[in-house]
Amino acid sequence: MENRNYSNRENSNTQRNNYKKKTYSTNFKKEYNSNSAENSDKKPKSNTFKKNTNNRFSEKSETNSYKKTYNPNFKEDSGRKKTYNPNFKKNNDYKKPFVKKNYTHNTKNEAPKPINTEIRLNKFIADAGICSRRNADIYISSGNVEVNGEVMTTLGYRVKPTDVVKFDGKVITSEKKEYILLNKPKGFITTTNDEKGRKTVMDLVANATTARILPVGRLDRPTTGLLLLTNDGELAKKLTHPTHGVRKIYHVVLDRKLDYKDFIKIEEGIELEDGFIQVDEISYVNDKPKNEVGIKIHSGRNRIVRRIFEHLGYNVEKLDRVVFAGLTKKDLPRGHWRRLTQQEIINLKNIK
Repeated sequence: MENRNYSNRENSNTQRNNYKKKTYSTNFKKEYNSNSAENSDKKPKSNTFKKNTNNRFSEKSETNSYKKTYNPNFKEDSGRKKTYNPNFKKNNDYKKPFVKKNYTHNTKNEAPKPINTEIRLNKFIADAGICSRRNADIYISSGNVEVNGEVMTTLGYRVKPTDVVKFDGKVITSEKKEYILLNKPKGFITTTNDEKGRKTVMDLVANATTARILPVGRLDRPTTGLLLLTNDGELAKKLTHPTHGVRKIYHVVLDRKLDYKDFIKIEEGIELEDGFIQVDEISYVNDKPKNEVGIKIHSGRNRIVRRIFEHLGYNVEKLDRVVFAGLTKKDLPRGHWRRLTQQEIINLKNIK
């Protein structure tokens, strides 16, 4: 009896030990028994990959290798054949010999080449700015050109440096006419050279042309705006003479507002120390303070705009010429220059 109880006690202890709480490690993977009742209906997943035999992108077998398409027009031997020399041996140590070129020319024994200063008559007229070469031939044939006092109708005539050429009775020179429009900045003097070494407008147009151009009119050192430079003396004289009435428009900035009574005085004309002066037009600048005005004038007197306002007790802080003889500052930044167009040159020459 005791032995039976003892065996029952041992069986209960073994069962208690079998039902201890299980511990799981991090690498533990739950295994399923395929014979268990719970997983009997589930089919285990297979890790094997079945190849799709119907896939048209599958790799070809070695027997089914790629075959080249046959071109019946292909000729293997067509083209240039290279000649093969079995006895040729390449010399890798070969270097091309260096030959020093003689850049110095011995000019002592050579006679100087004669300088041909003669040019065709039509080119002479074209360089004078009269017209193109093609139109010059027409004028020559029509008898409009004289050389040394005689009418010249020969198209191929070459003008010598000593010849005097006249077009419609006026003597012309072969120097090509240049017309440079400059937007003058502040601090430059309108002169060809300065004895004190100050900056001049010629420094701004030094690279414009090799011809000897001169400024048309003057702008004070603090004054900015349009300035024309040219070697056309006849046109320069026309633009500066007051009888031709060349219009100039200035943008004036004063130290204080311009009173309306002074506005009327300037409009009606005022008496200065060198005579009476009346502007062509004066107006306040739109959407600007009353100390900014626009003034149109054709007088060429020295510092005339500044002296008008100084006579009435105003100080001119800024003075900018925005229009000169119909030329404007459009697309011309401060300190830059440009050449006049052919139409602009024609318009200037048509000023009466």
